[in-house]
Amino acid sequence: MTAQTTANAQASELADAARLMRRATMASVAVAVVLIGIKAVAWIMTGSVSMLASLVDSGLDAAASLVTLLAVRQATTPADREHRFGHGKAEALAGLLQAAIVAGSGLFLLFESVRRVIDPVAVEQGLVGIAVMIVSILLTILLVLFQRHVLARADSLAVAGDRLHYLSDLLSNAGVIVALVLAGQFGLVEADGVIAFGVAVILLWGAWGIGSGAYDMLMDRELPDEEREQIKAIVLAEPRVKAMHDLRTRRSGLATFIQLHLELDGDMKLREAHVIADAVELAIMQAFPGAEVIIHEDPDDIVENDGRAASLPV
Repeated sequence: MTAQTTANAQASELADAARLMRRATMASVAVAVVLIGIKAVAWIMTGSVSMLASLVDSGLDAAASLVTLLAVRQATTPADREHRFGHGKAEALAGLLQAAIVAGSGLFLLFESVRRVIDPVAVEQGLVGIAVMIVSILLTILLVLFQRHVLARADSLAVAGDRLHYLSDLLSNAGVIVALVLAGQFGLVEADGVIAFGVAVILLWGAWGIGSGAYDMLMDRELPDEEREQIKAIVLAEPRVKAMHDLRTRRSGLATFIQLHLELDGDMKLREAHVIADAVELAIMQAFPGAEVIIHEDPDDIVENDGRAASLPV
């Protein structure tokens, strides 16, 4: 199998992954809209600040999911003349916006929960709230399972961020049930504010995770050390490669970009050097599906001194 054949096969896989990503974002928006409707009714009936926390969370999830939907559509658009490296960083931009939205809601709920702990209010119609939370949990579990299926096929920052929202929703919805039971059945009205405080902390923690991942992508952070070591092992497994240097890696959406220099026998013919580079490229692409690999061949008896990243490790 040639590098071009592998590239074509992987392009088809990426297209399938992109379709799954778009379906995941549409499902996310649909679930969020349904949850907003039923939680709004439940909050009006119960007056629970924990229910309000969950409602606000779902509202922000809907906004974030809509942004994710638009970002994924943009990110999965093929490269064009003006964007030769594709549009993958649209996912990172959406991630930053998601982080800002979630952090803002977390801070709001943090202050609101403290106020409610200091000045607790009785919860009404607790059974209605519990029923709504059970429905919310079931819908969220179905969505999270679908997102997990998508992430197994597509390493999407935007979908991963959305999944994090809904995983935190599972915790917050369970917390709301606990708060409603404690406040409605046992008279522990302070539990409502305490649970809301916990939801706020979860939101802020999730915002940090989403934001840091988006920042790394926008700043072209190198792949993790274990993946860089894997690339080096693949390259040096080719017996005709003397050494390698100037390894550079980054991710942008679904795309992975890998650049490196091969050190080959200086007396080797150009055609043979090309065959070796193709073999190394194919091996890397098989280990990193969807990667764009750029290899430069250098004679092993010539020391480069162009000043580029001279102090950086391989």
